[in-house]
Amino acid sequence: MKRSRREVLTSGAAVLATAGIAGCNELGDGTPTDEGGPSDAAAVGGAVAAEWNAMRARVWDAAALGLAGESTAGASVAQSTFARFEEATGEYGAHEALERTSEDNYAEFEEALGELRTEGLQAGDVERTREEASIASTQLAEAQRARVGESTADALDLQLFGANALDAAALAAAGDLDGARETAAAVISRFEEASVHDALESTDGDAYQAFEDALEAVRSAAESGDAETARSEAKSAYAAAVDGSYALADAEAAAGAGHVASIQARGWDAAALAAMGGPSTAFAHAAALTLYRARAADARRLAATGETDRAATMASDIFAHFEGARAHEALEEADHEAYEGFESGLSALQSAIEGGDSAAVGDAFSTVDENLVTGIEGLAGSNAPLLEAAFFRARIADARERYRSGEDDAAAAAAEGLFERFESNELDFHETMEETSEDLYHAFEEEHLAGLIAAFENGDDEAVATHSDGIRSTLLEFETSAGTTATVSGAEAAYVGSRGFDAAVLDARGDDDRAEAIAQSAFEHFEAGAGGYHESLEHADESVYEAFEERLGAVATAAGNGEDVYPASKSFNDEALASAYAIVGSAGGSTSDTAVTVLQDAFAHFEDARVHDRLEAASRSAYETFEAELDAYVTALQDGGDVRGAAESFANAAQYAQFALVDGVEDLPLDLRLAGTSGEGGHSDGGGEPDLHGGPNVVEGVPDDADHVVDMEAVAFAPAELTVSKGDTVAWTHAAGEPHSVTAVGDGIPDASEYWASGDFDTEDAAQHGWEEGNGAVQSGQSFVHTFETTGTHEYYCIPHEAAGMTGSVTVE
Repeated sequence: MKRSRREVLTSGAAVLATAGIAGCNELGDGTPTDEGGPSDAAAVGGAVAAEWNAMRARVWDAAALGLAGESTAGASVAQSTFARFEEATGEYGAHEALERTSEDNYAEFEEALGELRTEGLQAGDVERTREEASIASTQLAEAQRARVGESTADALDLQLFGANALDAAALAAAGDLDGARETAAAVISRFEEASVHDALESTDGDAYQAFEDALEAVRSAAESGDAETARSEAKSAYAAAVDGSYALADAEAAAGAGHVASIQARGWDAAALAAMGGPSTAFAHAAALTLYRARAADARRLAATGETDRAATMASDIFAHFEGARAHEALEEADHEAYEGFESGLSALQSAIEGGDSAAVGDAFSTVDENLVTGIEGLAGSNAPLLEAAFFRARIADARERYRSGEDDAAAAAAEGLFERFESNELDFHETMEETSEDLYHAFEEEHLAGLIAAFENGDDEAVATHSDGIRSTLLEFETSAGTTATVSGAEAAYVGSRGFDAAVLDARGDDDRAEAIAQSAFEHFEAGAGGYHESLEHADESVYEAFEERLGAVATAAGNGEDVYPASKSFNDEALASAYAIVGSAGGSTSDTAVTVLQDAFAHFEDARVHDRLEAASRSAYETFEAELDAYVTALQDGGDVRGAAESFANAAQYAQFALVDGVEDLPLDLRLAGTSGEGGHSDGGGEPDLHGGPNVVEGVPDDADHVVDMEAVAFAPAELTVSKGDTVAWTHAAGEPHSVTAVGDGIPDASEYWASGDFDTEDAAQHGWEEGNGAVQSGQSFVHTFETTGTHEYYCIPHEAAGMTGSVTVE
């Protein structure tokens, strides 16, 4: 008989007692009544159970964020966990495997995970958050026992306890020693009551003693304020838990899969830590670069109107400011080519302005802007669209000033240029706005931006005012919808700072009244809240806040008194940038540093772990993919990149490794969303569905005249690297798994080479679009054939399996 949700709780499922990151709880003592049991503990079942362990960790991540006062971030984690679960289709995917193991566990897990987000986190109900997290975790724990039996389930539970011990280390590193102490104490309490306690004591007394001793040492160190010892002892506790798990598990392969899943859990912990804090300092650097973009545009405008001296001075001042700015070293480290391109472009811009060469001015400005865009993308990552929105608002305001001064054509051209940037998805602005709100997207592009261009061209004053105001409000609404208060504030710092320089431009052209009006308008915008910017700055640093208001007021005063506005604008620029750094720091961006430490510790642990060599021996491709994605994840955190995307990619790589360890790569259940499959997010069985097509260069069998053959395994090319002679023919033959593609990287092949891909496409974009339409597939019994006529290295990948590391190269000599 199915137990009620309350019975699940009262039968021994522990309630989360602290705000640790990847909490773990005891198991319920019920026995599943649906399919499953010890007879299901086959090798691949160990990989499935390991993946459930990673999901249990994420459930507690969501709850912990809520208990730490970050309910929105916690709800986002719960929602993304639900999405990953729903997408994990296939016989051995977390979703379908749970449903087959126990329909009761499956239904209860989905319901609890959904209510964790809505009734617990979004409602701000702490007790409900704890309750639903406990229920969701218990369902997976029960399914694990049904799948792999008591011994291996105990091993997985122990690994999760070890991960929870590391949460104490993360909290200590973040300065929350009370939380670290409570976390360690809670783990000790739960471990003593769990079934794995006695099992470990009788199976591996040394690991048992080491684990308990280390946990107590963590608690003691945290209580005495010794963060470093707490961190060191927590790592010892995790190591003891992992060692003990190998002694407990029925098979080393199953323990290894769980071991990798525990490292995957550390990846999710890092994402949770990053979510708990604000944006990294890299975002403030990107805001500074956005302000440089606006300043360079102002210099170009002044040069075009004959204000050569002031324009050259502005270009020179950008260079001088950048040399001493915090963003200088950050850009150089993030993208050295962009750094050099920006500096050389600035030098060329100043020379072109001084030489009166308008064409050269345009070229130099393009160089400056392109390299700044590259730098912003590298530093801001997924937050870059917010900075682009702020830049657009500043440029639209500038275009309106041109229109006021009678430069109708120039105003229209400026707006058209922004339209082209938007359509090209510069800094992912177009797609992010469309994903955030289709209503905002249509209002911005179709109604207001297109309408403004027409209004400029037609000299329609009323329409110009309507559409300019519409763009300003629409883009600010986008910023507040897509970003946090901290990221919106960073964008607003760039916007308001740029308005200060716009006032200087009008002053240089002799229009003091408009210069004063611009400065006053910027002050009013800030006082009105500016998407939370005003309050955030006042809270972050009162001295910076006061200096910000004082110097913005000084810009208006200088214009009103007929003084040179530019010096006041430069002083205000410094305070605008200081405000961005202050807000980012106050928002807790330092937790990203802790997240980096979590991942670096995980990497170091893996390098010395027994699973390291086992994974390398099981699958070189899985091993290399795992390390590469872990390294890329660390980089994303350090550089303020796409943390969510990096976390997902690493989790996929970890799952690939989990299945490789149990020799189950062919059953890898990553949701690949293959074209031509039935159902949303469904999987192909590799049997050659009629909805998938190859093309003229995909043939049956392997041609006899092929000089080289590359096997396309489940998620790897074998060999991944191949050296051939010019004129050689290579056949890629389907060897395992679902349908594959062989797709050349557009900029990863020699310049003289014609583009090549299965399906016979002319470009990489066409190949990707073709795959979405079901074309270019190499299925069971088929081969893709290509003859290489151009020397050099040709890089390629499989479209549906790229995330799992299915890439390769052919070097033609």
